[in-house]
Amino acid sequence: MRRRTGKLTCTAIATTAVLALGAALAGPLPQRAQAAPAAAAVTDYCQSQCSDILPPGQNGNATLAEILANRAFGTHPEHSTDQLGPYNNLVSGYPTLTDDKLTDFFNDSSFGVPADQVASVTKPRADVTITRDKKTGVPHIEGTTREGTEFGAGYAAGQDRLWLMDLFRHVGRGELTSFAGGAEANQGLEQSFFSQAPYKEEDYQAQIDYILATQGERGRQALADAQSYVDGINAYRKQAKDGRYFPGEYVLTGKIDAITNVGEIEPFKLTDMIALASVVGALFGNGGGGEVESALSLLAAQQKYGIAEGAKVWESFRERDDPEAALTVHDGTSFPYAGKPANAKGTALPDPGSLTPEQLVYDKTGSAKTGATQQVKAPKKLEALRGIYDDGVLPRDLFSRKHGMSNALLVSGKYTASGHPVAVFGPQTGYFAPQLLMLQELQGPGISARGASFAGVGMYVQLGRGQDYAWSATTSAQDVTDTFAVELCTPDGSAPTKDSTYYRYHGSCLPMEKIERRNAWKPTLADSTAEGSYRMQVYRTKYGLVTHRATVDGKPVAYTLLRASYRHEADSIVGFQMLNDPGYVKDAKSFQSAAQHINYTFNWFYADSRQTAYYNSGLNLVRAADVDPSLPIKGEVAYEWRDFDPTVNTAAYAPAAQHPQSVDQDYYVSWNNRQAKGYTAAGFGNGSVHRGNLLDDRVRALVKKGGVTRAALTRAMAEAAVTDLRGEDVLPELLKVLRSAPVTDPQAAKAVQQLESWQTAGAQRRETSAGSHTYGHADAVRIMDAWWPLLVEAEFKPQLGADLYDALRANLTVDEAPSAGHGPTGSHAGSSFQYGWWSYVDKDLRAVLGEDVQGPLARKYCGAGDLSACRDALLTSLKQAAAKPATEVYPGDANCSAGDQWCADSIIQRPLGGVTHDKVHWQNRPTYQQVVEFRYSRSQ
Repeated sequence: MRRRTGKLTCTAIATTAVLALGAALAGPLPQRAQAAPAAAAVTDYCQSQCSDILPPGQNGNATLAEILANRAFGTHPEHSTDQLGPYNNLVSGYPTLTDDKLTDFFNDSSFGVPADQVASVTKPRADVTITRDKKTGVPHIEGTTREGTEFGAGYAAGQDRLWLMDLFRHVGRGELTSFAGGAEANQGLEQSFFSQAPYKEEDYQAQIDYILATQGERGRQALADAQSYVDGINAYRKQAKDGRYFPGEYVLTGKIDAITNVGEIEPFKLTDMIALASVVGALFGNGGGGEVESALSLLAAQQKYGIAEGAKVWESFRERDDPEAALTVHDGTSFPYAGKPANAKGTALPDPGSLTPEQLVYDKTGSAKTGATQQVKAPKKLEALRGIYDDGVLPRDLFSRKHGMSNALLVSGKYTASGHPVAVFGPQTGYFAPQLLMLQELQGPGISARGASFAGVGMYVQLGRGQDYAWSATTSAQDVTDTFAVELCTPDGSAPTKDSTYYRYHGSCLPMEKIERRNAWKPTLADSTAEGSYRMQVYRTKYGLVTHRATVDGKPVAYTLLRASYRHEADSIVGFQMLNDPGYVKDAKSFQSAAQHINYTFNWFYADSRQTAYYNSGLNLVRAADVDPSLPIKGEVAYEWRDFDPTVNTAAYAPAAQHPQSVDQDYYVSWNNRQAKGYTAAGFGNGSVHRGNLLDDRVRALVKKGGVTRAALTRAMAEAAVTDLRGEDVLPELLKVLRSAPVTDPQAAKAVQQLESWQTAGAQRRETSAGSHTYGHADAVRIMDAWWPLLVEAEFKPQLGADLYDALRANLTVDEAPSAGHGPTGSHAGSSFQYGWWSYVDKDLRAVLGEDVQGPLARKYCGAGDLSACRDALLTSLKQAAAKPATEVYPGDANCSAGDQWCADSIIQRPLGGVTHDKVHWQNRPTYQQVVEFRYSRSQ
C-alpha cells in the first residue's frame, strides 16, 4: 500500500474541488496502511546524538490531484516540504545555538521509529517491512532476508522518487527530450551529458559484466542487491499504475491518459541503474579535463610575453601546488600527484587559429530549429498547468559547469567537550524539488545504515551513518581525465584533413566509432514546445571521445577526452556495500579500506566514538614519465597511461598509500579545497584565498580553545555559510590599498566607509531580522557585488591585455557571488565562492603593498606594481560600482523583481516535477547534512 493519505492541509472548499478533479482524472488515492509498532531496531550507539536534514522533504512524488492543488492553492503533499523550514531557520538561529536546540534545525537520525511516532507500516512482501515516522516520513526498511531488504529499498524509492528516477535514467541514456519535452534547456542538458558519457546499450551491460568478472563475491552480491532493488521499484511502479496513484507528471508529459489510464511507465532494468550511476559520476565523481582551454591560455600568455616568460605567467595563474592554499591534510604530509614535470614531454599544443570544436548536433527539424511553441488540447481546468516544463526540467549546463560544493568539519576527541569526535558534514547536490538525494534506513543481513542515497541507485546508503560510525564526502575533483592529440589519417594513405574520421593507433589507421542518439518530441501539457527532433553524434576512439579538431605542427589531429572512470561508473558499488556492512567497517582503517573501492573522485570523512579519518578516493592514474597532465598530450604509445587497455579503459592506478589520507588529525575541513601538500589541484585558482579558508579559520580557532561541542561546530559551519568570502579574506587588502592615501572624493569615501563597516561586522549576507528580507549593510553588499568584476578587470586587464585576460577568464570565472547563475541548479543555487579570482587579487595586492607572498604571481599587475597607480585604478572602479543602482546589480528574473537583493540571492528548489516551493534565505552549506557525536561503540 502507498503511504500517502491524499489529505492536504487546506480547508477551503475550493481545495476539495481540485482534489475531486484530480480523482476523476487520475484515479483514487490509496488508504494509508494501518499503523503498528515498528520492529525492534539494532543497537544504536549514537544515543540521540546524531541528526540530519535534507530539504525540502522526503516525499518527492505527487499525484495529479496534488499537483493541481499545489498550483491552485500552494498546498503540498505530505512530507514534501517539512524539512525546508528548519533548514532555512538556521540562518537566524545559529548565533544562539546550543546542543539541546539542534533538533530545532535538524532531524533526529536515530535508528528505528518509536512506537508513538509510527505513521505507517507497509509490507510489500513477506520478508520486508517499511515503517515511516510521523515527523519526516523517512522509510525505515527492515528485512528478514537480504533480498527482501533490497526489494523494500526499491519499493520505498518508488514511493518517494518514481518520477525523478525515470527522469534521470533518460538523462543517463541521452533521451531527455524524447521523455520530458524539447525545451531548449532539456536539449542543452541532454547534449552536455551525451558529449561526456555517450554509451550504447552494450556499454551498460559491459559494466555489469566487468563487475561480475573482477569484483568477486562482493561484486556478485552487489549486482544481486541491485536486481532486488530494481524488482522493488517495478513492484511499486505496477501497483501505482494499476491503482492510478502514480506521479501526475506522467499525465502532464503525455505518458498516461488521465481518463482512460492508457499508457505505460516503462519497467526499470539493471542497465538503468548503470545509466543512473553514470549521471552521478558525471555530476560529482570526476575531475580534470579542460586541457584544451588551458592550452589556449598558455598560447595567449606566450604570445603576450614570449615562450619562457609566458609559461611562467601562465604557471603562476595555474596555482598547481600553491604553498598558501588551505589543505585538508595539514600536518605536512605530502602526496605527490599530477604535478608539473621539470621538462615536459609529449605536450601537443594546437597551432594558433587551428582549433575547432567537434560538432555534436545534426539534422534538426521543427522546433529544434525554430524554438517554436504550440497550443495543446487539454481539459479546460488543466490549462493552468500548460507549459510547466517550457524552460526545461533541469538547467542546460548541469554537466558542463564545474561542481564542488559539499563541506565537512571534523574535530578529534582530544579537543571536544565530551572527549569524543564531533562532525558536521554533508554533500551539496543542488536544490531540486524533489531532491536528487533521498533518506532511508536499511536494516537486514549484512546491511545496517541510515542516511542519503541518490534516487535510483539507493540499494545502499551512500552518505550517512552505521551503528557506531558516520561518514560523508565532498567532491575532490583531482585530475583523472586527460586530453590526447590523436593523429588523423586516411585508409588509402592520402593526406588527411581535420575532418577525417580515421586515426592512427599503434601504427594502424583505425576508423572512429560513431555513437548516435536520435531524439524527437511532441508538445504536451508540461512542455508546449512544438514538434521537433535532432540527432546527436559523438566519435569515440581508443583514446577517448573526440572534442575538438586542430593541427599540431601542421598535422591534423583530433583532441580526445579520456576519463579514468569512463565505462566504470558502476564499479564503486562494492565500496558503498562495504560502508553499509557493520561486519566490514569497524574502525578508521576499515573505513579507509572501504573508501578505496570507490572510484569517484571524492574526499571521504569518518567519525566514530574514538577516531576521525579521511581518505581521498578515485582512479588516480599512473601516467607516462614527464607528461604534463594540465595540457594536451600526444596520442602515442610513449605517452599513454601505464598499462593502458583500451578495450575496457583500464590502466595502472596509484596505490592506496599514495592517496591523501589521515587518521585522527586535530581537525579536518573540506570545502572542495586542496587535499594535501604535493597533490596538484585540478583547474585554476586554488591558492591563498579559497572558500575552504572560511571553515579552516573558524575550526582552527575552536580547536585552539578546546571543549568543542556539536553546537559550536555547527555554528562555525553556519557562520561561514552566510559570509562573503571576498569581504572576509580579500577586502582587507583592498582597503589597505585604498587607505594608502587619504580618500578625498566624497562618493568614494562614503563607499569605503560602508565597506569598512561591513567588513568589521563580519562581511555577512544576513537579514537584519528573521524574515525581513533585507540585508544588514545592504549597500556595502551591493557595492561589493558591483565592484568585484570591475576591480578585477581594472587590476589585471591593462597588463595582461584583452586576449590573455579573456583566455584566463575561460579557465576560471572571475566571480561566483550568490546572485550569479552557477552550480547545478543555475541561479538561486545557494553554493557560492568556489571559483573566482580571489586568490589572484589577494596575492597581487599584497605584492604591490610590499608584503610577503609565498607562491606569488609571476608579475605585479595592479598599476603595473605602482601602489599609487593601483590605488587610482581601484578607486575609479569603486566609484563606478557605487553608482550602480540595485536594479542594475540585481536585474531580476522570473522569480525576483529587479533590485530585490535578498531575492536575487535566495535559494529556490528547482522543480523537477509539478510541485513548487517557497524561496529561502541564501546560505552556503550542504543540501544533506549530518551532525554527529558517538559516545559509545560496539567494542565497548
